[in-house]
Amino acid sequence: MTEVVDRPTGKGPAAGISAARQRPAVQPAVDVAALGEQLLGKWAASRRQARTLAGKPELHKIEGLTHTDHRARAFGQLKYLVENNGVHRAFPVELGGADDHGGNVAGFEELVTADPSLQIKAGVQWGLFGSAVMHLGTAEHHAKWLPGIMSLEIPGCFAMTETGHGSDVASIATTATFDPDTQEFVIHTPFRAAWKDYIGNAAIDGLSAVVFAQLVTKDVNHGVHAFYVELRDPETKQFLPGIGGEDDGVKGGLNGIDNGRLHFDNVRIPRTNLLNRYGDVGADGSYTSPIASPGRRFFTMLGTLVQGRVSLDGAAVAASKIALTAAIRYAAERRQFNASSHTDEEVLLDYQRHQRRLLTRLATTYAAGFAHEQLLQKYDEVFSGAHDTDADRQDLETLAAALKPLSTWHALDTLQECREACGGAGFLIENRFASLRADLDVYVTFEGDNTVLLQLVAKRLLADYAKEFRNVDFGVMARYVVGQATGAAIHRTGLRQVAQFVADTGLAQKAAIALRDEAGQRALLTDRVQTMVADVGSALKGANRLPVEKGAALFNQHQNELIDAAQAHAELLQWEAFTEALADITDPGTKTVLTWLRDLFGLSLIEKNLAWYLMNGRLSMQRARTVGDYINRLLVKIRPHALDLVEAFGYGEDHVRAEIATGAEKARQDEARAYFRAQRASGNAPVEEKVLIARTASAARAGGN
Repeated sequence: MTEVVDRPTGKGPAAGISAARQRPAVQPAVDVAALGEQLLGKWAASRRQARTLAGKPELHKIEGLTHTDHRARAFGQLKYLVENNGVHRAFPVELGGADDHGGNVAGFEELVTADPSLQIKAGVQWGLFGSAVMHLGTAEHHAKWLPGIMSLEIPGCFAMTETGHGSDVASIATTATFDPDTQEFVIHTPFRAAWKDYIGNAAIDGLSAVVFAQLVTKDVNHGVHAFYVELRDPETKQFLPGIGGEDDGVKGGLNGIDNGRLHFDNVRIPRTNLLNRYGDVGADGSYTSPIASPGRRFFTMLGTLVQGRVSLDGAAVAASKIALTAAIRYAAERRQFNASSHTDEEVLLDYQRHQRRLLTRLATTYAAGFAHEQLLQKYDEVFSGAHDTDADRQDLETLAAALKPLSTWHALDTLQECREACGGAGFLIENRFASLRADLDVYVTFEGDNTVLLQLVAKRLLADYAKEFRNVDFGVMARYVVGQATGAAIHRTGLRQVAQFVADTGLAQKAAIALRDEAGQRALLTDRVQTMVADVGSALKGANRLPVEKGAALFNQHQNELIDAAQAHAELLQWEAFTEALADITDPGTKTVLTWLRDLFGLSLIEKNLAWYLMNGRLSMQRARTVGDYINRLLVKIRPHALDLVEAFGYGEDHVRAEIATGAEKARQDEARAYFRAQRASGNAPVEEKVLIARTASAARAGGN
């Protein structure tokens, strides 16, 4: 596209404030349709199908329902999804699925726009319960249970978390002890803290569950395995003998899901109910597994269920897009204060602070979206078998653990900021910010607590660092990274290992000269990750040779730095994903605007961590002062394209469903401006007191002369 005159912004002729007046007369234009196609990604067809479903009123959340009514509605909506072929993409072709793992997650995450409770309840049924049977079971299990799971004839639960052990799955206390005399496993919760807790579908709807328990046979504990356990009588919906439970009750959000607790008192199940793809018990009680290492076996079994984290990452990005679409549309219409005109008030989005609030989060949302598309492709490659080595699975697990915390925290931050940016209107439930934020609150702690996930990423970074530099003294390496004396840039795609060094031309401050340049941003962002990991690696050198308690204490002393390093690494992944996406844009105008948006994201990260760059000598004080100025200039450039950038998300009125995003505010503002314009033109407008005082003073001065 060639450059064109900027599109109308809805402002009056005299409404521009200083930032707005700095706009050039000619602006590059965004090709909204082409950008929208790019944002839909590889599984565009699945996303469109899911968005069509999510736009149906039958699936929309009805605000104000009691939790009992909301639960009943959500369960009915699951049936609607089945009837409309909305949930079976990942299941085997021979059972009516499509073996399309990437398309399945892409479609599933779009359901958050209809009702997050529906999305998560569907995730429990097919993404957790059904996937556990599919990925941890064998052909016999598939034939026996998957048809009923797919059709919703068997509503189920994913019973992993315990009251006493949340993210620490390896330490759960529920046991499954094999009895060779009866060829049965005995499922037992030995104390209250071992009850399965926060389990979706457990309070009312679940007829069966995949229960995770410590497998014990011949007096040997072989670690956590998964078992298929029937919970309730299909006719009476009452718990079967030996099984009990409680309703978790009303929650802070997601009240369409019947979360509950389950406990087992020596419940017996057939030996064949062990989902035995990765570990089996013979009739004589002997244990066998294709994976010799108990630790690797555990992580392999849990890794097959990584799609929960992948889908939450995508759903959080979708929720952020919905919030920003509503808030930016409103900000482009709502007027407040007449800062630069005696007659017209300013459009909110022309205020620099408002741009800071919304456009920086818009940039982060784009970065998170591009990173999610890479994660989704990695997920599909692993589960389709295209790239399914042990290393690929480890990379997928670490990538999901890195991105899910950032996107879910960002969604909560964005929803809150959008709520505040829309004032009192943002607090009304009809505009969805408060409702979405309540529902997404738990996303930061389920499918892996965000802080725990980042610690997993940090450990991987340390392991990669140690592997790469096994024979190099950590202290020397840390000083090398800090000094930036020499070295070649190593920028790997996918999961970036810590063994990367940023090319520099001499002093560290010289990198800041290219602050707005792609290479300069990459240098600063990458260098921070490397230095942080090297510093912690130096501090932890030899920890594995210490007594257990001393090694743990040393690690705990540096836990905060480790998690900060993991977050910096995840932010770098998002920046790299955004940068790689720019290469796929062919329209010049779109590429220019998206490059500005990428720069805004990168510079915002640098500004957020400016203290680190100053303390570590990466930026001079003088150069650091320019970061904010660069950001402000970018905001002025991006402002005229804000509406196009949210329009490219592709969400219609039936997805956004916020009254303030319908154009009603523009109609009110136009009516008000027309009223005062007509009043002034009639000559009958009352004179404002301050104007009268000014006239009187002016007349007095004239008379004195």
